[in-house]
Amino acid sequence: MSLSSPVPAAAGVYGWHFEKAPCADLADVRLLYVGIGPRHMANRTSTQNLRTRVQYHYRGNAEGSTLRFSLGCLLGLELRRVGSGKRMTFCKAGEADLSQWMAENARVCWIEHDEPWTMESELISQLDLPLNLDQNSHNPFYSRLKELRSQARQRARELPVSA
Repeated sequence: MSLSSPVPAAAGVYGWHFEKAPCADLADVRLLYVGIGPRHMANRTSTQNLRTRVQYHYRGNAEGSTLRFSLGCLLGLELRRVGSGKRMTFCKAGEADLSQWMAENARVCWIEHDEPWTMESELISQLDLPLNLDQNSHNPFYSRLKELRSQARQRARELPVSA
């Protein structure tokens, strides 16, 4: 994604489609994940928007993006503790590999909506979105993804903190 993004700095819902699935079990599914920006919480609304969320998913790290974390686990990247040891990422090389894989395989679409949180639950309940975990325990892939993520965290805790 270039520095000049076509994604608006507005509120809305985004969906991630993949030309190549991150694992064989998802080979027939193209839309794997939806997200929103900003997120609405009981006492406040986040400052995130479509552009900041999409850019972070493309260029951020597994600590700040559940999508990146799930994709990295499915692709077999090694999660490591970094910094003080409390944060976990796929380290510089792994995150770069993931960004490259996403550049080659991921496509994102979006729709602006003033209150995207009103759409999120409905989309998750009505669509097959195997990489969404929140509100999605009914999805057949949910247990497998939760287990893969848990195993990755456990292995990371057993390894020394990465420099």
